[in-house]
Amino acid sequence: MLVTSVSSSARVIFLGGLGRSGTTLLERLLGEVPGVTALGEVVHLWARGVVADESCGCGEPFSRCPFWKDVGDRAFGGWPPELAAHVAALRDRVDRTRRIPALARAVRTRPPAGGLADYTWVYRRLYDAASAASGGSVVIDSSKHASLAYCLAAGGLDVHVVQVVRDPRAVAHSWHRRVARPEDGTPMMRWAPARTSLHWAAQNLSLELLARCGVPVTRVRYEDLVEAPREAVGGLAATLGLPTGPGSLDFIGDGRARLSVAHTASGNPMRFAVGPLPLTPDDRWRTSLVRRHRRTVTALTWPLMARYGYGEGAA
Repeated sequence: MLVTSVSSSARVIFLGGLGRSGTTLLERLLGEVPGVTALGEVVHLWARGVVADESCGCGEPFSRCPFWKDVGDRAFGGWPPELAAHVAALRDRVDRTRRIPALARAVRTRPPAGGLADYTWVYRRLYDAASAASGGSVVIDSSKHASLAYCLAAGGLDVHVVQVVRDPRAVAHSWHRRVARPEDGTPMMRWAPARTSLHWAAQNLSLELLARCGVPVTRVRYEDLVEAPREAVGGLAATLGLPTGPGSLDFIGDGRARLSVAHTASGNPMRFAVGPLPLTPDDRWRTSLVRRHRRTVTALTWPLMARYGYGEGAA
């Protein structure tokens, strides 16, 4: 693929962290702020949307969603399968956690070259097209993967990373549960608590390193978000330079939020929610996470747990 331009108009909010940490909830809430468009987990758009034709957050198959059809036409003249294959091959080459040290150097020594330049060009085109199709100036990508955040920063995109953290014991409990994907009823991936702990630490440490590379990174805790959603979203919106004037947060009420339809390409089942959504903490791990798993998670994540305010008695 030939990189023909490096200019960009869309501002990108990238939600990073380990899955099951509340990124979809935060994306849905920020997506209700005027001028902001939630896109879902764009990293999975190619395989799950373009190839598998799974449902958009609006309920339509990806190929029949008017929003994504418009985005594809604007960005690439459609969604050719060979583009999805090309992006998948590029991702295998450049967008991997093990490549973060090399990507950190690329962030500091921009502009990118080779496969990284091609890869970030695709995302730039997609974000700009989504911004134009929605009429907003800000798009949200909740792909989570720290390596993709590095790629976007190295590519010179206007990206602000929001690091979403949650108590690793709660995350481990969620990853260990049996949950069916709403798209096809198949079981979602399950991880053992030890594996979850290592990934939780790796993703969050990688995002801390990204901040040291000069990329704006703002940390948000899931527990703070559900305890005081209006204050958390309002404070984050101000930090991100989003509208915070009268009425901009009226969709958040007392213990609930009202959600409109979102054209999210992939993500947690919450992406399909429309209408009133209760905003209550999910703390089932406190009674359901067995003691040995709790000890394992604490042992493997303790330094970061303490840094993020998760002591033994913390929420």
